[in-house]
Amino acid sequence: MKIAQIAPLYEAVPPRLYGGTERIVAHLCDALVELGHDVTLFASADTSTKARLVPVRDQAIRLDPAPLKSDVAAHLAMLHEVRRRADQFDVLHFHVDLLHFPFFQDIAERTVTTLHGRLDLKDLDTAYRRWPFYPLVSISESQRRPLPFANWIGTVPHGLPTDLYRPKAQNKGEYLAFLGRISPEKRPDRAVAIARRAGIPLKIAAKVDAADRAYFREVVEPLIDGSTVQYVGEIGDREKADFLGDAAALLFPIDWPEPFGLVMIEAMACGTPVVAWDCGSVPEVVEPGVTGHIVSSEEEAVKAVWQTKHMDRAQIRRAFELRFSATVMARHYVALYRKLGREEETRMAELKQFA
Repeated sequence: MKIAQIAPLYEAVPPRLYGGTERIVAHLCDALVELGHDVTLFASADTSTKARLVPVRDQAIRLDPAPLKSDVAAHLAMLHEVRRRADQFDVLHFHVDLLHFPFFQDIAERTVTTLHGRLDLKDLDTAYRRWPFYPLVSISESQRRPLPFANWIGTVPHGLPTDLYRPKAQNKGEYLAFLGRISPEKRPDRAVAIARRAGIPLKIAAKVDAADRAYFREVVEPLIDGSTVQYVGEIGDREKADFLGDAAALLFPIDWPEPFGLVMIEAMACGTPVVAWDCGSVPEVVEPGVTGHIVSSEEEAVKAVWQTKHMDRAQIRRAFELRFSATVMARHYVALYRKLGREEETRMAELKQFA
């Protein structure tokens, strides 16, 4: 199949540091190419991919040092280029939320839109009712709940290349890990409380967005003492293998309807168990007793942390490979692409019949 993948322009594909959507787009493109498909990726020029790259911006937006830049203008320019080339592809797979909806209405049946974010936001209901004909893919069943009426055609969990991270032959397990982004809904403060009650040091590897700097300064930074709680900053894929692989467990104490939670499967790829709050997609990702534990209180979390010491890390890795590899993800998407193609063939045949 000839497949176009349209990525957000905020991060490189894959990101140099933090970034979820662009990382998944990178893994999906490479896996589709490995499965024999003809893939074209629309993204920033600092992208690394096995697909054919159409660079639509010289650098991803977040790490661009230019003081003034327009993310809207950059994305609109990209969509114009996608539209210009649309006839070259069997399917157009968008990862830019609903920004493309006004421009591809006449060929919506040849598009797939994966929604990567939370959907319980004001105005989304109105927008998805305004454009009801776009085929949508969720990344968890939980993510769909605010928009049950939408044109969902499938749920495809995220996936990672099996060679990206490997379990450590010898795991020291001397600390707990918190990885991702510093924000109130991610609850790093709760992670600190759990670690201290468990008597195990905590290492925090996370980025701090401009919107969350006050929260970091006022709530999180006072908890960092350099020994029981260490802040190591934002890290990329190269550092994650050691950071997660050497941890006793990953703490994922979220306080919001997380659509997926990529860091959970990154930990599993390293053979590291996950202790996660019962919220959002967590019950769809964590298998209790197999890849981690699902908790609803700090008391349960502390108990779960100690229980992870007896978990089989090889089994955690096997569960990751079975459910969350990039190849598994790509095959799910190919099945959806082909389903759309068959439906389009049926529609065209019906039109010819009544012509």
